[in-house]
Amino acid sequence: MTTDRPLLGITLMLGFCAVAPMGDSIAKYLGPYIPLGQILTVRFAVQALVLLPLVFLIGQTLWMSPRNLWLTFLRTVLHILGVGAMFLSLRYLPLADAVAIAFVMPFIMLLLGWLVLGEEVGHRRLIACAVGFAGTLLVVQPSFAEVGLPALLPLFVALIFALFMLVTRQLAKVTHPVSMQCLSGLMACVLLLPFIGLSLQTGWAPFALVMPSAGLAWLLLLLGLLGSVGHILMTLALRFAPTATVAPMQYLEIPFAMLFGWLIFRDFPNGLAALGIAITIGAGLYVIYRERVTARSAPQSPAAAPPAAE
Repeated sequence: MTTDRPLLGITLMLGFCAVAPMGDSIAKYLGPYIPLGQILTVRFAVQALVLLPLVFLIGQTLWMSPRNLWLTFLRTVLHILGVGAMFLSLRYLPLADAVAIAFVMPFIMLLLGWLVLGEEVGHRRLIACAVGFAGTLLVVQPSFAEVGLPALLPLFVALIFALFMLVTRQLAKVTHPVSMQCLSGLMACVLLLPFIGLSLQTGWAPFALVMPSAGLAWLLLLLGLLGSVGHILMTLALRFAPTATVAPMQYLEIPFAMLFGWLIFRDFPNGLAALGIAITIGAGLYVIYRERVTARSAPQSPAAAPPAAE
C-alpha cells in the first residue's frame, strides 16, 4: 500500500491530460484508412511489447494474486471497450466535441468513489467539477439533435472509463503500473486476436487487415506508445491520489484537444469555446490551489515504500 500524495497525483494526471488527446488525434487521422479492430490490436500489442522487457529490467513480475488477476482482466475488457468506443466516435465527431461530451465521466467517478470506495468528496471539489463541466459545455455547445446517435458514443465512453478508473484505483495501490499495463496489453491481444482470425475467415469489416503505408505504420506505432505512456501516468496518478482529487483535473484534456484539433484538423474554436477553455483551466488551477492548502495544513507523513507486486 502507498500513502496518498495528492499533488504528485495531480501532476501525473496533468501529463495524462496532454498525452491522451495526442493519441486521440492520431486515431482520428487513421480512422479513414485503418479498420478499427486493427488499430485496437496494434495499439495494445505495442503496449505489451514495449513494456514486457521493462517489467524485468525494473525487477518486477507479471504474477498477481487471483483477485488482482481477475481485476486486471476486468480492467482490460473495460479498456478495450472504452478505447474502441472513443476511436469510433472520432470517426463521426470533431475531436474536441467527442472529448467534451465524454466529460460527464468525472461526475460518475465522484459518485462511484463516494458510493463504492467511501472516499471523501468535499464541496469545493464538487463545485470545481461542476464549474469545469460548465466550461466544457461552452467549448463545444453540444447539440444531440445535430450530431445524431454518434453523440451517444462518448457518453458510453464516459461510463466505461469511470468504471475502468475505479478498478484501476483498486489495483494501483498494490500492483506496479508497468506490470499492470504490460499484463493488460497481453490480455487485450489474447482477446482481440480471435476477432482478427474471424475476420480473415468471414471478411468482417471492423476487424479486417490492411497493409498500411510506411507513414501510417509509424503513426500506428506512435499511437501504441502514447497509449502506454498515457495510461501509466493515469495509473500512477490514481496510485497517489483519490479519484475525487484527480477527476476535476481531467477537464484539462479539453484545451489540449482543442489545440490538437486546430493544429491537425483545422477546427477553430469560437468566442464561447475560448471562454470555456479559460473556465476549465481556472477550475483545474483552483483544485491545485486547494490541494496545496490542504497539503500545507496536514501533518507530514513518511515517504511510502514501493509496493510489492502481488
